[in-house]
Amino acid sequence: WDETHFGKMGSYYINRTFFFDVHPPLGKMLIGLAGYLSGYDGTFPFQKPGDRYEQHNYIGMRGVRLCRLFCAFLGSCLVPFAYLTVLELSKSLPAALLTAFILIFDTGCITLSQYILLDPILMFFLMGAVLSMVKCNSCADRPFSASWWFWLSLTGVSLAGAMGVKFVGLFVVLLVGLNTIYDLWDLLGNLSLSLVMFGKHLLARVLCLIVLPLALYTAMFAVHFAVLNRSGPGDGFFSSAFQSQLIGNNLHNVSVPE
Repeated sequence: WDETHFGKMGSYYINRTFFFDVHPPLGKMLIGLAGYLSGYDGTFPFQKPGDRYEQHNYIGMRGVRLCRLFCAFLGSCLVPFAYLTVLELSKSLPAALLTAFILIFDTGCITLSQYILLDPILMFFLMGAVLSMVKCNSCADRPFSASWWFWLSLTGVSLAGAMGVKFVGLFVVLLVGLNTIYDLWDLLGNLSLSLVMFGKHLLARVLCLIVLPLALYTAMFAVHFAVLNRSGPGDGFFSSAFQSQLIGNNLHNVSVPE
């Protein structure tokens, strides 16, 4: 059922047809982009679950069997993400391997990763944020090094990605936020650290974990509204002034009083 829902939205992006959905746009935009790059023309109706795709090229959006393309590829990335995260936290190779094997043979994870769903995309960014946070913590003895900046910035990018797919990504934002508060509190209590250096630590985290994710999150919506410039099923949720900007709408190019 969800595949018909999000597959249809991927088609909307390919056809540049405006629609409204409760979730942020990133996941659907990536699904549409994957379909577009793999040759899907956005003509499949996605009317009801179980419809055959026939001649439509859907492989780019949904990985089938061994075709790990996009959703399936992102789902498969969860295994090395989990392996590296546990290895970094525990320094135990058996623990990391056990975690990886648990995910490899998890029926739910395998099933979610083979359909056109937001879940594998969301989990990719969630686990990417956790891995980046853990890696950044491991660089705490080398602050402001290239690797420290890389992992801190990648944490911010992953946070924006998680929130941009579903609002449930807020939970990983809270996790990273609590970790950051703990780090800053620990630095504040370090009497050998000057207030100027503490200010630099604070500014770096504000830039990478607040400003960067907010900028990326806003940019997602900018792309969303720039791409969807044709009238569609989402028109009615917006003002007449907005509808007048959509090609094919009854109000297109009509002068609307303030």
